[in-house]
Amino acid sequence: MAAVPVFEEFEPAADCDCAGCAHRRRAHTAGEHPSAQGCRRALVVVTAAGVVLGSTAAGATAKNASPAGSSGERTGERAVEPWPSTEQGGTAPLHGPAGRPATEKAPLRAVTRAEIINRAKTWVDAKVPYSMSKYWSDGYRQDCSGYVSMAWNLAKNEWTGSLAQFGDRITRDNLQAGDILLFHNPADPTGGSHVTIFGGWTDYTHTYYTAYEQTKPHTRKQATPMAYWNNSASYVAYRYKGLATGTGTGAGGGQREAVAFPGVSRFGPGKRNASVTKLGEKLVARGGKRFYREGPDPRWTEADRRATRAFQRAQGWRGKEADGLPGPHTWRLLVNKQGRNIPAAKPPGKGPQAGTPAFPGRAHFRPGRSSTYVTQLGKRLVERGYGKHYTSGPDPRWREADRRNVQAFQRAQGWRGAAADGYPGPETWRRLFS
Repeated sequence: MAAVPVFEEFEPAADCDCAGCAHRRRAHTAGEHPSAQGCRRALVVVTAAGVVLGSTAAGATAKNASPAGSSGERTGERAVEPWPSTEQGGTAPLHGPAGRPATEKAPLRAVTRAEIINRAKTWVDAKVPYSMSKYWSDGYRQDCSGYVSMAWNLAKNEWTGSLAQFGDRITRDNLQAGDILLFHNPADPTGGSHVTIFGGWTDYTHTYYTAYEQTKPHTRKQATPMAYWNNSASYVAYRYKGLATGTGTGAGGGQREAVAFPGVSRFGPGKRNASVTKLGEKLVARGGKRFYREGPDPRWTEADRRATRAFQRAQGWRGKEADGLPGPHTWRLLVNKQGRNIPAAKPPGKGPQAGTPAFPGRAHFRPGRSSTYVTQLGKRLVERGYGKHYTSGPDPRWREADRRNVQAFQRAQGWRGAAADGYPGPETWRRLFS
């Protein structure tokens, strides 16, 4: 496809007080075309080579959508507040505490996945306010692309139109913590362009993920539908080119996996090899000792299958994803010491539902009803990351916010239609509290 020039005019200088720049900033916020006065920044030509965001139809859909601003604000029934129809800041250097541009010109910096997430958490903890013109104390611009620039430890502030050059495109199925989901609309950058940091799947259905994002009013971390609340089909997954695997913190990167996945053919009934022993040793180290009366050893036994299944179920996987036979994902979590450990066995005499409160009945969760069970439900939803619809509470009175949060949890289980109506039943309650 031929390269198409896209003309993009940068915002007026945020720190300029001349009448021209002041007028341009006001006009830009109001969605008007600004007059050519003041100390306007240079007009630049950006070459949109190929199809950056997917099909032409996806781009057209985004262009016709209501402008949502660079922070990817929601539209339709999910809208929570109006957003300014103005693009985010462009590529810019880091800024020091006094607001002076930094002069550092560094090559691509190596960073591990753990470091990316830890850096992202610093803004979540600080509740950094959203801004397209201000810079946080670490020198990064306080918008969505500045946030990713910070988490990836880039040498300067990028924007949604330039971030892709620092990553390799991957499939959504291959997403791992520290990767990003990017939507840049070159035809209209104000039409919802946004970027989030992938923090991991919320459960085995892979319909929701933990998103770290910079949005109004401040940085947040919350369960988000794949890939976003709107323009979902236009988001593209990228992995940082300077990613260093392992847990190392130095500039040279960390350590790679000690043992590559040997293949599914090495495991199962009748198999005998060193890979089976290695699997068993890793499972024992992650809490699977109780499944082995002897070994682990090179011969595949029922103990290996049961221990593998327990580890898979500890990750929240079910069905074929927890069949007791290791695949690449199971192996990667084991050898990299990632994921959840196998939980300890329940004490003797306790039933399978030990620790899970009994379902109090559907009648408690209906409009107009009020009880401690509603509060208990609401608090658990918040703990599990499904409390985004609460503006206050939770409290004993059943409200629409409770129903919508329950519905989000049900949909995350892969349920649709009447099974995801937002009213808890015994299975919703069990899964929520187990």
